[in-house]
Amino acid sequence: MVRDVRTGFTRREILVSGFAAGGGLLVPAPGAWGFADAEQHPQEALSTDLLIIGAGPFGLALAAYAQAHGIRHRVVGVEMGFWRGNMPEGMLLRSTCDWSLDPLNIHTIDAYLTQRGKRCSDVEPLSRGFYLDYAAWFQQEKAIESTPIAVRSLLQDGADLVAVTSDGRRIRSRSVVVAVGFGYFAHVPAELAPMVPRERYDHTCDFVDFSRLAGQRVLIVGGRQSAFEWAALIREAGAAAIHLSYRHDTPLFATSDWRWVNELVDRISVDPGWYRRLGVEEKEQLNRRFWEEGRLKLEPWLAGRIDHPNVHLHPRSNVQGVDPVSTGMDVTLDNGDAFTVDRVVFATGYRVDLARVPFLANGLLPSLQVRDGFPELDTHFQTNVPGLYITSLAATRDFGSFLGFTVSVRAQARVIGDAIRQHLSGSTAAVAQSASRFSRRHWMVGGGPSSTQAGSPPACGEPEQMASSAPLIRSSASPQL
Repeated sequence: MVRDVRTGFTRREILVSGFAAGGGLLVPAPGAWGFADAEQHPQEALSTDLLIIGAGPFGLALAAYAQAHGIRHRVVGVEMGFWRGNMPEGMLLRSTCDWSLDPLNIHTIDAYLTQRGKRCSDVEPLSRGFYLDYAAWFQQEKAIESTPIAVRSLLQDGADLVAVTSDGRRIRSRSVVVAVGFGYFAHVPAELAPMVPRERYDHTCDFVDFSRLAGQRVLIVGGRQSAFEWAALIREAGAAAIHLSYRHDTPLFATSDWRWVNELVDRISVDPGWYRRLGVEEKEQLNRRFWEEGRLKLEPWLAGRIDHPNVHLHPRSNVQGVDPVSTGMDVTLDNGDAFTVDRVVFATGYRVDLARVPFLANGLLPSLQVRDGFPELDTHFQTNVPGLYITSLAATRDFGSFLGFTVSVRAQARVIGDAIRQHLSGSTAAVAQSASRFSRRHWMVGGGPSSTQAGSPPACGEPEQMASSAPLIRSSASPQL
């Protein structure tokens, strides 16, 4: 099996170790990765001004911004760990070349292509492999370093936050940004999981090696982009039969148009509170547009790969029963369809629940203001705990569905980075004290986030539902956008 040159691990080792879970955080053997400057004094805490937990697109973009502005920082987590360990080889992205990582707009995807004598048209649709290569180049150009170690708990100590790593080291920081992405929030419907023997099912995020499915029969529960892409890849891996069961009509095979998103996301950089000031109806209209582009369409390049005798679509259906038998599992749907499979894959998306983030559950969670699993954030992504910021999928309630997609990494890096710069320089008491003035009433009165729930667009990739921004990303399947 191929060994990844950046992590030193094979894909199977990454999955078994938990390397990729939660934004690529690894639990290594004690001292395996060591912090060179702490080896001589293991009882002393390392110190920094900014600790970034998570080395995926959100964490790397913020690290680049911190680097450019001289903010002393550390990044912990496996570089692009979720992408490496929880997305399959051969996966194609719905994002385009203008969704790059650099908040300074220097080391963009276009710049990467120019250096290689290529154009966007040569590489679109972008593949997972291409994006990983671009991310590796970006890290090299920006000289971003990440320590592949897990954070076990995050605590408050006076004006500082202290992260305790899996090997017992302590990192003291004035500010901490949680950028763990999708990994902890994979969702399997509670009504369906008990039907299937645990050893016979996986969520799309945990099922990316299809080589063992040759000759097997598979049921995929879900009917959006990730479900259909997993079906195509599983068929191409030699599966005997693939069934897709989903509650809605089959989405159209049509190219999604995301050009209108860039302007709205860029607005976050100059006016980070614009989304939360929208009225309920305006949020619903915006989320509806996301829904139509991301959830009601399938990329055209999937059509021919799905149109195959051993791929069976079951629209407008629900799983009614699963009966383990000697030949596999007999599945019945509520529309009367019945068939036998060997394995079930849930392409049922993600639900944000901070209680599922271990290092928060082991530390600051009781101190955090949380609503329906989401943190309550100020306009700089800061929680009610001073110095603690949360970004990516968990920020979608307060900043819109954009935060579930890589298109937003540059804007969030600027907003959070500027807030931390101001905090460190003491140039504005408002930023430094905003969390301490935080209260639930503050958010429920005068432009706070809507309590209405919504849905979101695409794929282990994606989000789902409709109305406010939470459900738009709440039930999904793909962080690729």
